[in-house]
Parts: sequence; structure tokens; C-alpha cells
Amino acid sequence: MREYELVAGLETHIELSTKTKIFCGCTTAFGAQPNTNCCPICIGLPGTLPKLNEQVVRYAVMAGLATNCKINPVAKMDRKNYVYPDLPKAYQISEYDKPLCYEGWIELESGKKIRITRIHIEEDAGKLVHDRGDTYVDYNRGGVPLIEIVTEPDIRSIDEAREYVEKLQLIMKYIGVSDCKMQEGSLRCDVNISVRPKGTEKFGTRAEIKNMNSFTFMSKAMQYEFDRQVDLIESGEAVVQETRRYNDADGTTMSMRGKEDAQDYRYFREPDLVSIETDEKTIEEIRALLPELPHEKYRRYVTGYGLPAADAQLITKYRRVAEYFDEAAKGLQNPKTAANLIVGQMFRRFPTEAEKEEWAAGATAEQLRELVLLIESGKLKMNLAKSTLEKMLDTGKPVSELVSEEDMAGVDAGALEGICKEVLSNNPKAVGDFLGGKDAAIKSLLGGVMKATRGKADAVQAETLLRTLINQRK
Repeated sequence: MREYELVAGLETHIELSTKTKIFCGCTTAFGAQPNTNCCPICIGLPGTLPKLNEQVVRYAVMAGLATNCKINPVAKMDRKNYVYPDLPKAYQISEYDKPLCYEGWIELESGKKIRITRIHIEEDAGKLVHDRGDTYVDYNRGGVPLIEIVTEPDIRSIDEAREYVEKLQLIMKYIGVSDCKMQEGSLRCDVNISVRPKGTEKFGTRAEIKNMNSFTFMSKAMQYEFDRQVDLIESGEAVVQETRRYNDADGTTMSMRGKEDAQDYRYFREPDLVSIETDEKTIEEIRALLPELPHEKYRRYVTGYGLPAADAQLITKYRRVAEYFDEAAKGLQNPKTAANLIVGQMFRRFPTEAEKEEWAAGATAEQLRELVLLIESGKLKMNLAKSTLEKMLDTGKPVSELVSEEDMAGVDAGALEGICKEVLSNNPKAVGDFLGGKDAAIKSLLGGVMKATRGKADAVQAETLLRTLINQRK
């Protein structure tokens, strides 16, 4: 059997976080009762006229700048004609030959760049609900503004597809144009897949898998579709150009309809909307609004702060966590200490992705900075700092209200030696285990010292002293 290569390109639809729809004043709020966020314009009643939401254009330009796109100085809206129950006008207002943004890219960890062909704005369709043989339509989503981000067929593996979407999702969250909640349909992908024998240049016939709104489902659908197409080719059958959907119940894709080409949509200019002109001054104004992007933060954390790659990636993954860390790190000699407390201690309080995204930390970034400054000054030992941080997170109180000057004074050398000797005398079994080669027994003894000093002792100093005193007993 010949070896085959996967070739994929993605069309990613992202709902923009505007308060109102793209062509009317209806709210874009998620979760309302069906068909309550609608008006004559977004349900396509005859005689209504659209009016373009300016914020949609600004968000799209921002998305283009964040993904290295060129911005078209003159773009226009077009009618994409097709008949489907979720589209009451029987056409969608989109962009065809003059999109707002074009020729961009996103770089993967490998250094490979996934080229972005275009980013255009369009209106979302309604939602079809299938229930026991009946089909219902909810037009609340109809007219919600979308950007569609289309790549070149540069993706060669499922891992590359997932990494591309994850990076795209993170960028859009950072710049604030969308919440990108896949579970709510704010980000969904159409995956175009073909296969070809390895080493060949000619593309195979592609199939499109519609509306992937989960990384897990996207990965499973791509694997199934790759295997399906390889089986067809090996059996001497032809792959048909078509649109398919993923069935999560059995992990398969199934045919929906023949795949349309551009000519099938009979695009023509939208006569009710004027051209969109974006001058250089406006572009630079929007560029100035861009925050530090995720890959830029990651690079700064690793090269500037010396954070381990894994920690830098975790902090960067959540915009609010990154902002919290940046604030806490101001003026610190070693921001790595703050990062360790966030990733190693605070993250345990936020087990889910949603909780980390929200990041309702009990202590402010300024309070965390005060704690770390005391650690850096030597006034607060790390073990006491950690227990104090737990109290800060529980109460919201600053370290100054939870730790006294006496606590920060630590334990003098003479007193520490006396406590260590007492702990050794009270724990002969642990001492015997250590002498017998069980090095981990020292941790039990160290725990006794820390308990006796209420965490005020220097843990490294105490452990060194315990080892010295035990060795003197040999």
C-alpha cells in the first residue's frame, strides 16, 4: 500500500463581539428564547435595507493586522446566492473578490507558516434544530457578524490543524474581537481535506467537513475522512467533491450535499451597500489598539524573564492570567517567583479552562507583588509565603495584615538547632529510616521542624542542619 499525505485548508468562522448585528440594531446576546432577537431586516422581509455596522469593519481590520494580513483600501460586499431554510433572504451578504484583508499568515511552533488567503466579513445564518423528524429554525443568530478566515491548503497533519486553530483562537481572544467560545458556536471551522500519494504535488479531490466546533471532534473527523479517502483510492474508486458533516455518535462523516464552487453561488455586488474604504490613518489607529500578542508575550517571558517554556505557555494561554502576571511582575528582581506561585499554587484553585479564563483571583496582582517583594528581601521564607498566599486568596487581605514582624523575623540559628535536636529525639524511627538509606525520611523530619516553628524557619537551612546532626550520631 502506498503512503498518503493529508492536505487540508481551513475556513474558520468567528462571531464578532459587537453588541448589535451586522446590518441592523438587534442584539447579538447568546441564549435568548428562539426568534426573539430578530427584526424585519435580519429575517429578510421585502423592502428592508441593510446598514453596515462600522465596528464590524474595525474588528475585521484588527483581526487582519494581528494575523499579518494586508488591508484592502477598497473592499465591497457581495450577495452569495443559495437557498437553505436558515437563510430567509435566499442569499447571504458576504465578500467575494475584494475582501477586507488578504495574504496573511500564522506561524506554528515548528516555524512553519500557515498562509491566510483572506479574511472577509459576512452575516451569520440562522440555526436549524432537528427534533424527531421535524426541523425548526431559530433566526436569533441570523445577521450576527462573522469574519471568515480562509487558509491556503498548507496543513499537512491533524496536529498542525489543531495548533493553527488554537493559535488563531488565542489571538482573537487577546485582541478582544470575539470570545471564541466553540461550545456556543462563536468559533467553528469548515475543514477541506484531500489526500495524495506522498512525494506528489498534484492535489487530490477535496471534501469539506462543515461546522466543527470542538477540537476533539475536528481531530476525529479529520482522521476518519483521511482514512475514508485513502480506502476509496486504494479500492480504485473516486473521491467525490462534496460537503460532509461529522456524526459524533459513531465518529464518522457523512455526505450532506455536493460541494459548490464559487460559480455556483452566482456572486454579484450587493446593491444596497456602498464600498468600504479604509485609509492608512484608520489602519494605523487600529494597529495602535492591538495589545501585545500571545507569541510576543511568550517570547518575552522566556527570554526576558527566564520562565520555563511550559510555564510561559500556560500563563500566555489565558489573557487575564497574563495581564495579572504582568502587573504582579512590575519591579520584581525575579518575576519567575511570581510565575511559580501562579502556576504552581493559584492554578490549583481554578481546575477548569473556564475558571482560568475568568481568573477571579482572591488576591490582587499588587498584593501578590508585595508578597514576592518580601520573599526577595529575605524577610519571608518560601514555605511561610505559600501558606500566607493561601490565606490571602481566602480572605482578600494583603500580606501585611496576615504576617507580623515577628513572623518575618524567622528563627535564629541557636533556636533552630535546639528545635532540630528535639524533632530528632522525638522521631527515632524516621532517623533510623534515614540512616538505613531512605533519604525521603528527611522530609518527615523537616515537616516537624516547620510545624514547630510555624513555618518561620528557612527550609533549606533546616534540612541542612538536620542532615548534619544525624550524621554526627553515626
